[in-house]
Amino acid sequence: MREFVPLAPLHQPHNLAGITAVRNARPDLSQIACFDTAFHHGMPHLATLTGLPRELRDQGIRRYGFHGLSYEYVVERLRSEEVDVDGERVIVAHLGNGASMCALKGGRSVETTMGFSTLSGLPMGTRCGDLDPGIILYLLTEMDLSADRLRHLLYEESGLLGLSGFSRNMQELLARPTDHSALEAVAYFCYQARSHLAALTAVLGGLDRLVFTGGIGANAPMVRADICADLGYLGVALDPTRNTAGARVISSAAGRVVVEAFATDEEQMIAQHMRRLLAAQPARQVA
Repeated sequence: MREFVPLAPLHQPHNLAGITAVRNARPDLSQIACFDTAFHHGMPHLATLTGLPRELRDQGIRRYGFHGLSYEYVVERLRSEEVDVDGERVIVAHLGNGASMCALKGGRSVETTMGFSTLSGLPMGTRCGDLDPGIILYLLTEMDLSADRLRHLLYEESGLLGLSGFSRNMQELLARPTDHSALEAVAYFCYQARSHLAALTAVLGGLDRLVFTGGIGANAPMVRADICADLGYLGVALDPTRNTAGARVISSAAGRVVVEAFATDEEQMIAQHMRRLLAAQPARQVA
């Protein structure tokens, strides 16, 4: 698992610290890891490829996708409410300090905005999102940034924090409507989210349902409204009153696409996976 740290350096070291602590305290307990990438393992082959040489693919350089536990929770919740997830074309927008989107067909991931690492796709709290690789080369060769300095820049100094110059917190940015840098950071986030959302509809061949979740997606009506602006050609139309009031269904009756907003629960999904494991192996001690 330590080999996966470069793919998610803001998360994996903390996960490993917990594993080490439990191992030291209770070496007799088995420990189970629930990977955020697992939900995307069924993606079509083309969706996993990069444009790099094939031999690098054979060494594990491919698109994996993340936030899988959140997407799995959304799918299970919709199914429990008798939504025809298997028959609908669904996009889930997990927007928070980490942000990504997932296109679902038949209730399964067919494309997602994150790829090899947790850097790609949408801009995030401190992560840059998609970036021209030529910029990386330029920073390395012309500006003499070290690999460690570059890693810190991309993961911890960019995104909303880098663009605003003072905060990675969307709530703080929205609270400063006259601050140009804050406005620009929010506008860039929404612009990129809208662009990625539209791109995912091409993979699905249309859109029937859009679900906003994550800390921003579930709680920031202004962001939802901005992302959905000008998507009427896809059948997306929000009801401003319902959106502002924090209703579950926030789409307008005039729109063809059902738009929803609700909190995700990744911890519940981990608990469910553990419960299923315990039911299958009741004699084992599992942490």
